[in-house]
Amino acid sequence: MAVVSLATRLVTERLVFQTSAAPHFIDLTDRVKEIVDESGIQHGQVVVFTQHTTAAIRINENEPELLRDFVAFLDRVAPEQLPYRHNDFTIRTVNMTDDECANAHAHCRQLLMSASETIPISHGEMCLGTWQRIFLVELDHPRERSIIVQVLGQ
Repeated sequence: MAVVSLATRLVTERLVFQTSAAPHFIDLTDRVKEIVDESGIQHGQVVVFTQHTTAAIRINENEPELLRDFVAFLDRVAPEQLPYRHNDFTIRTVNMTDDECANAHAHCRQLLMSASETIPISHGEMCLGTWQRIFLVELDHPRERSIIVQVLGQ
């Protein structure tokens, strides 16, 4: 019986982006691909994770009219103008900062999305479909966002 030792490697990189609008879809695919390529990992997975509760990571098609449809959809699902308890600073008492803003709509939108995506890697390539792209989705307002990209495998 042969014993094969396959060492697992882990590469973690933090990316920082300055967003310019909300909602805004920022295509991360090429940068994530560079990280996967540089990792040398041939078989495994890559996780793309946002460290924020008012931003999301999603996989979809990067087609301009579809991205406009996504923005309109988010506006219909959780309009910024609705009254939200989270935005009433006379009753809200937790997780407050000096520069707190009324952003419950962004939290509600993120609830329908996700903080991360996991993509399989086979033969050194991400297994994305023909039109699939990885997006950071800004849901709140322009600001600096941190993304963790973690590649795991052999």
